Amino acid sequence: MAGPLGERHRGDGPAFPLYVTEPARGAADFGLFLAARPLMLRLPPGDGHPVLVLPGLLASDTSTRTLRAVLRRLGYRVHGWRLGRNIGPTAQCVEGMRARIDDLSDRYGQPISLVGWSLGGIFARDLARRTPDSVRQVVTLGSPFRLVRHSQSRASKVFDRYSHLHVEHRTLPLEPDGCSLPVPSTSIYSRLDGIVHWQTCLDTPGKQCENIAVHASHLGLGHHPAALYALADRLAQPEGTWKPFKSPIYLRPMFPRPDVPSSATDAVAAA
Repeated sequence: MAGPLGERHRGDGPAFPLYVTEPARGAADFGLFLAARPLMLRLPPGDGHPVLVLPGLLASDTSTRTLRAVLRRLGYRVHGWRLGRNIGPTAQCVEGMRARIDDLSDRYGQPISLVGWSLGGIFARDLARRTPDSVRQVVTLGSPFRLVRHSQSRASKVFDRYSHLHVEHRTLPLEPDGCSLPVPSTSIYSRLDGIVHWQTCLDTPGKQCENIAVHASHLGLGHHPAALYALADRLAQPEGTWKPFKSPIYLRPMFPRPDVPSSATDAVAAA
């Protein structure tokens, strides 16, 4: 977007070529998933704890079906959000997610891992802050929780289209520096993201938070083999023994060195 002097902010949304090729690249990422399916058997097995998966903007549980199927085969008790299409923080969405957390916590009697794709990841981080005793960890996929300007997301106009239905309205930045979660958190992101500026997905690394970079499109993060491996590795950690992600040597090319900002604000400004 242009500033008052017509100058484009360097930290604005993804380049246009990345944006227009998102559908094709997302399909290509699914092709990679199909080709790698035999290797999915080597993913770290789960311990059976409950996992709740939240979809992105304008998406429903259908969009996370592949991801949930993979986690279910690994042994987790996986659940979709069951709230239809995600059009933002409507009353149905906000109340429904809280009820979903309460229901699953009562049913299993143990903390739940939250996996959120894009906007779903922002919701997952909110839930972790509101009900930390019910959340084991949070893993986000291309979630711009450090958004500073609306122009850093090419989905902002779509989100605003439904703002009259939203019961929660936030100011920017969404999460100022120092707002770490009370539970372990992992942000899986890609520099090739064509929907949100990748630096808006960066958390400030700490004792219980990290960033993992992969080579994927925004629409492919829910089924790209590298993202699924990282997700499975994070979920497989025994409760209370969280350690930063370290890929096996033979998989290092799939995981570029993650970006480590000195602060979220500085990182976006320097993008």
